[in-house]
Amino acid sequence: MGSNYYHDKITVVTGGASGLGRSLCEELGRQGAVVVAVDVDQEGVEAVSAAILAAGGRALPAYLDVTIYENACRIVTDVVKKYGRLDLIFNNAGTALHGETRDLGIEHWRTVLDVNLLGVIHGAISAYMVMVKQGEGQIVNIGSLAGLIPVPKEIPYCTSKWAVVGFTNSLRLEGAALGVKVNLVCPGIMRTPIHEKVDYVHVDQQRLKRPKSNHFCAPEAAAKLILDRVARNRPLIIFPFYARLVWWLYRFNPSIFNLLFRKILRDFRKVRLP
Repeated sequence: MGSNYYHDKITVVTGGASGLGRSLCEELGRQGAVVVAVDVDQEGVEAVSAAILAAGGRALPAYLDVTIYENACRIVTDVVKKYGRLDLIFNNAGTALHGETRDLGIEHWRTVLDVNLLGVIHGAISAYMVMVKQGEGQIVNIGSLAGLIPVPKEIPYCTSKWAVVGFTNSLRLEGAALGVKVNLVCPGIMRTPIHEKVDYVHVDQQRLKRPKSNHFCAPEAAAKLILDRVARNRPLIIFPFYARLVWWLYRFNPSIFNLLFRKILRDFRKVRLP
């Protein structure tokens, strides 16, 4: 499907200051959408919006803490007041941390779940209410491959993403007859700050070997793929190829991954502090 799908569409992107969110904002701008870039990083979204405007696009920056439902409602209300409608929202804001469950406090869980799960719910529901009244609209929730398979040593992140998968798939069923499309995006590891600068809890930072980011999926390419699949209304968007393969193999035979997961955990425990 061509890029005309997004021309003149009123769009909101959470987590729009960096990483995949920024790339989505920029690509939407190139494809003719009106982009409302929102983030807790006010300076970041202002820079993104300025770049879109400089390239001849249309953009507006806005501060948003996705963990507060009233803030999400306010953004949606403001957008509808200004533009008359809301066509698409991309719930992309996220955070992550690595660490064994025995080393995590409840504050670690709250930090991840508040952003990754409640942040998605807040953005989706505030937009959903407006879109139901409009009789049309599209909600795109960014999940993760880690929401489709179990992954040790990042259980809060995994938990949040599995919940996003369930929430999104269920909301799609309710929204279909009301004119609201709902899409789920589950990428593999991406070359974004959330993965490149992830916090590791209770480990020896000197001995820790972080994965090389050049092996990760580039956010610019990801944004183009996502927008193409969303325009086609694909319910589940998994990429790159290895992520689709892993998901398929896990569904076919989950026990295949037990050895791999055990090795991942053994290697991680070598750098865990006593």
